Amino acid sequence: MEENNQKRLVELIESEHPNIGGITILQNGKTVCETFFNGCDVTSKLHVYSVSKSILSLLVGIAFDQGYLNSLEQKVLTFFPEYSVAAKEQTIQQITLRDLITMTAPYNYDTTDPSIYSQYFMSSDWAAFSLDLLGGQGRIGAFHYTPLIGPDILSAVLIKATGQSVLAFAQENLFTPLGITIEKNITFSSAEEQMAFNQSIDYNGWVCDAKGVNAGGWGLTLSSRDMATIGQLYLNDGQWDHSQIVSPEWLAESTSPHSKWLEMNLSYGYLWWIIDQEKQIFAALGDGGNVIYCNREKQLVIAIASLFMEGTKDRIELIQQVIEPMIR
Repeated sequence: MEENNQKRLVELIESEHPNIGGITILQNGKTVCETFFNGCDVTSKLHVYSVSKSILSLLVGIAFDQGYLNSLEQKVLTFFPEYSVAAKEQTIQQITLRDLITMTAPYNYDTTDPSIYSQYFMSSDWAAFSLDLLGGQGRIGAFHYTPLIGPDILSAVLIKATGQSVLAFAQENLFTPLGITIEKNITFSSAEEQMAFNQSIDYNGWVCDAKGVNAGGWGLTLSSRDMATIGQLYLNDGQWDHSQIVSPEWLAESTSPHSKWLEMNLSYGYLWWIIDQEKQIFAALGDGGNVIYCNREKQLVIAIASLFMEGTKDRIELIQQVIEPMIR
């Protein structure tokens, strides 16, 4: 990126996107721009919210590649034989891994009800809490975005399948090979600790519940460079440093449309958002404006790590209307 364009971008961010901590831009695998704000630097790790879901998608793909999982059509409850379900509760018995990873599984709760989230955070077992709400009267196959409650079931599935914690499996098979350091599990003893975590730039880890199950839909901390590395892995078709981290088939499937949020007119893959299928643009999106944006046509990755702020401006608009035109 030309120096005057980078200067314009910095000025725009400081005036209109004040919660951004870092931006890393790669083109053809090379860094063309990297800049930081709000006291952040290349080592700063920020809570990336729902970007964590897209990392979970990668881990599920690796588990399939390594033979720990066999089919997305496998029923979810086969992983939880200890979970008791009344015979009349037919819906939950039919839900598959595919339904979970494409957000087409129904849940028996109102996503706009704040009290359900308070109950979730106070629970010692987030996967069991989610299982208790899985199913209900909703229709399997209809897109139903679950921001927090639900993805933990996939985390628990990974533990059952691999025999490792999600963090340990990720460290061994994804983070360490990519040169990403995620140090430890993070737990909270109070709501105040959790609020501090959301505004911190120096936590390094992945949030887990009292059972040690890492949150599936949130809770991971990454730097903008870490995020860009994940995006580049996708553009590399799963290869990194002459090693195949994850199969290209899984990456292609996970960034192809499998469901659609009609209200937002957004297609969804396997925990990845499809921004433009024709141009092969897809993204991991998290609250507060966290994003890993991948444009395969332009071989471009734009990663933005942000602190939480209500009313954050649309980052995809920032990327497509401002940043992309600055890059030749």
